[in-house]
Amino acid sequence: MAKNLILWLVIAAVLLITFNSFNDTTGPTEVDYSQFVAEVNADRVRSVTFDGAIIIGERVNGEPFKVVRPAVLDDQLMDDLLTHDVIVKGREPESPSLLQQLLVASFPILIIIAVFMFFMRQMQGGAGGRGSPMSFGKSKARLLGEDQIKTTFADVAGVDEAKEDVQELVEFLRDPSRFQRLGGMIPRGVLMAGPPGTGKTLLAKAIAGEAKVPFFSISGSDFVEMFVGVGASRVRDMFDQAKKQAPCIIFIDEIDAVGRHRGGGHGGGHDEREQTLNQLLVEMDGFEGSEGVIVIAATNRPDVLDKALLRPGRFDRQVFVGLPDIRGREQVLKVHMRKVPIDESVQASVVARGTPGFSGADLANLVNEAALFAARANKRVVTMEEFEKARDKIMMGAERKTMVMSEKEKENTAYHEAGHAIVGRLVPEHDPVHKVTIIPRGRALGVTQFLPEGDKYSYSKRAIESQLCSLFGGRIAEEMTLGFEGVTTGASNDIERATDLARNMVTKWGLSEKLGPLHYGEDESGMPGAGNPNYSGETSRTIDEEVREIIDRCYKRAEELLTENRDILEAMKDALMEYETIDAEQVDDLMARKKMRPPRDFHDGGGFNNHIKDDEASDDGKSGSDSIGGPAKDV
Repeated sequence: MAKNLILWLVIAAVLLITFNSFNDTTGPTEVDYSQFVAEVNADRVRSVTFDGAIIIGERVNGEPFKVVRPAVLDDQLMDDLLTHDVIVKGREPESPSLLQQLLVASFPILIIIAVFMFFMRQMQGGAGGRGSPMSFGKSKARLLGEDQIKTTFADVAGVDEAKEDVQELVEFLRDPSRFQRLGGMIPRGVLMAGPPGTGKTLLAKAIAGEAKVPFFSISGSDFVEMFVGVGASRVRDMFDQAKKQAPCIIFIDEIDAVGRHRGGGHGGGHDEREQTLNQLLVEMDGFEGSEGVIVIAATNRPDVLDKALLRPGRFDRQVFVGLPDIRGREQVLKVHMRKVPIDESVQASVVARGTPGFSGADLANLVNEAALFAARANKRVVTMEEFEKARDKIMMGAERKTMVMSEKEKENTAYHEAGHAIVGRLVPEHDPVHKVTIIPRGRALGVTQFLPEGDKYSYSKRAIESQLCSLFGGRIAEEMTLGFEGVTTGASNDIERATDLARNMVTKWGLSEKLGPLHYGEDESGMPGAGNPNYSGETSRTIDEEVREIIDRCYKRAEELLTENRDILEAMKDALMEYETIDAEQVDDLMARKKMRPPRDFHDGGGFNNHIKDDEASDDGKSGSDSIGGPAKDV
């Protein structure tokens, strides 16, 4: 309507201009004022008509002419005209018609009205009007048509079990009658839970891509606004749109933003969030139901979701999308390596072995960083050298080559990192040392990188205490070489991590003999009273004492290890001062009190191959590097 009104206004303006400018193209010729006076004095003018500043005249021979009067007043002109018997006439000023007057007077008002109506239409949900104050109740879900989704299961790797769980959804969306004729009902909702970056959103898009159905995508935070009732309205609108497109998929990312336990008061507007959740519950399995609409939700915190969401009939199928294992990482790497030119020497299996604990997003970032390193070096393909650099950058941070450190500070950093490496190398069930460097990376002045031999899913008490020992190795090395007064702030992060580990041992993991296998902590369920400790003040003091006892025991153990192997500490410090970075093979030489081999040129993957050699040489579950350190004194 607004567009039509603006069009008519434009047409009216054009007509008005045309009407005002319409004149007879065959009008009288224009002459100069001085020539006109001369012709009057020569008796060649029969009559004149005054029309404001215009004089329209007729010569004796009948020729018309037109004269523009100058701005200077000429009182003699009228006397000359009358003296020479020129007929003088006057013309009544033309007044515009009523229609012209109305059009000219109302034109600005019509323009204002048209602009106002245009913006009102935009705010009421027209094109580009979503998110405006007048469209609060409209769903913010983005609709992707079946032809817009190019993602398939071939693009999702490393989560084979999760793909098997959702394969049935694809078959139902393709052929629902196959299940319905036997009375079977497909799950109304699927909840995907797992750590960040594992591919939950990608898997949901792959389901829609395989089934060739419309896909609605929205975030849980898009429902909740500051006004009560807006979220519930958006839920209704979203399901109304979905029913028109059925069969289809609704994907709600980060559903914990709106689906937390009711009554907890978390996540902003308490009443608004609960009303939104109630409406979502009704739409998923209420009186009417939503046939042909499958809701897929993703969250990192399934433990905080309301129980009503997880009951059968709503999110009655939960799919855990976890971190990929070594085979899964290899598959993920092959998917991402297809997008970049890879050297023949690069093997996805080799890179997968050297990246335990990486998520799908981490692996995608690894391939991208490797490609960037190759581009900076003007290479045409990505080699294992770039993958090694990319992994070091992701795990240890980017090198700060421009940072200038004094020799004293470099020496202190070398002692610190050597302390970490030696203790980590000697304690049992600790991850093998992969690389030690005193080149500043990220926010650290130096880094000791421990790389697991393989995927780990649980840790023993012995392994956790070994990690505590290695964390204090850097501070103890500083204290041994610089004295207590010379200890620096470089161990702040180590102390923080060690304290968290020790407290978790006591309060969460039941690894304290005095307190036993009980959970001591804050209630994070989202229910009323959440956030308060579930133990007494006396128990709190006991927890502090146990944490301190664990820390002191591990600190003393690490101190004994470094004292017994002080010569190795000095040798490793000297090696770091000379080469700045040493790898696992060089650490093994130093631990065996042998002459350290010089750094070798990178070829065929460097650290990746070192890591694989350790894995393959360890048939009994121990790292091959652990069997080398015989001469070092172990406590």
